[in-house]
Amino acid sequence: QVQLVESGGGLVQPGGSLRLSCAASGSILSIGTMGWYRQAPGGERELVADITYGGSTNYADSLKGRFTISRDNAKNTMYLQMNSLKPEDTAVYYCTARSYYGTYWGKGTLVTVSS
Repeated sequence: QVQLVESGGGLVQPGGSLRLSCAASGSILSIGTMGWYRQAPGGERELVADITYGGSTNYADSLKGRFTISRDNAKNTMYLQMNSLKPEDTAVYYCTARSYYGTYWGKGTLVTVSS
């Protein structure tokens, strides 16, 4: 019912910036809170940040100040601006959306921070 497609991942050097996008389609009228999760190699999936339909945000404490989550409801798109990237930020980043009918996940986009 809801499809989520991430884009913007890739290779970036330490200290660089990257902007991820998540485009939602399908039953978009049911979408409320959206968020970003990430999973590092060998690690567990963890919350990066989330954002309500009205724009209230929540961040993982360790990422606060470097990452900024936003959304454009008119475009049905959510963003994650990542600054001052570190090698430990290397992970697959997943887009998620909560709706009245359940929780939906994208397939992820790989972010690699390396020299």
